[in-house]
Amino acid sequence: MSPKRTLADEPYTARIPADIDTPDKIAYHLTARQLAVLAVAAVCGYGLFTALSRALPIPVAAGVLIPPAGAALALALGRRDGLPLDGWLWAGLRYLRHPKRSRPQPAIAIDDDGVLDTGAHRLALVASTTVNIGLRSQDEQTALIAGFGRWLNSLSAPVQIVVSTRRVDLSRQAQRVSDTARTITDPGLAALAGDYAAFLGQLAQQRDPLWRTVTIAHPGPRALRDAEHTATALATLGASTAVLDGGAALAVLTCAIDPFTPADTGWPRAIPSRAITGEKP
Repeated sequence: MSPKRTLADEPYTARIPADIDTPDKIAYHLTARQLAVLAVAAVCGYGLFTALSRALPIPVAAGVLIPPAGAALALALGRRDGLPLDGWLWAGLRYLRHPKRSRPQPAIAIDDDGVLDTGAHRLALVASTTVNIGLRSQDEQTALIAGFGRWLNSLSAPVQIVVSTRRVDLSRQAQRVSDTARTITDPGLAALAGDYAAFLGQLAQQRDPLWRTVTIAHPGPRALRDAEHTATALATLGASTAVLDGGAALAVLTCAIDPFTPADTGWPRAIPSRAITGEKP
């Protein structure tokens, strides 16, 4: 006979209303924004009606005010995609006022710790893998969501999370495994490595494998410290994380320039400020 479950055994859940960001109703089921729009429209309409009634009959003056009154009501009460129409109008005016040209902020310097200098601010990059929450139990899902929420609440500055999918060039990995197999002295291990290299080569020819990457950019004067905090917090959720150093960050940026070309970010590049040395041939 299974033991009886109590309320203490159930996972803690809380209902959050979907309309938590809905503005408060001030009067007549209208918000302060809607009342302000209607009040301004009423004052302007009264002034226009007073001016028109001196030169036109009252019915004609009232008819002239019908289209502006309808527009004011639509602006105050109308919504589209969950946003008020005055918000759309204000966004459109800001779009028309701003110049239509791209203003990229490329990295002008990368130090050995991986901190990027764009001139306007400094950035630190964190690489992370994904966590399959669908295969977890309900208690594990609740714990993962709570942990992710704690990380979001701990952020003191905006971050950028880039989830990208790129092609994986397995032919290079197969070549590296094949080269390593030739150096193995044990015949059995060498044969297994050779078979694995052949499998990777066959997979590269028959399939188009994809690799999903998650990169988190931390801006600000404490970019490196915040990036280390993010790497630690996400690692507790089961993700493999790493704060990218200078070479790894440069490799990620190099591959991001052309996302449709297979590239290998597994080996770091030399940062621009580092001298490249080697033995003479």
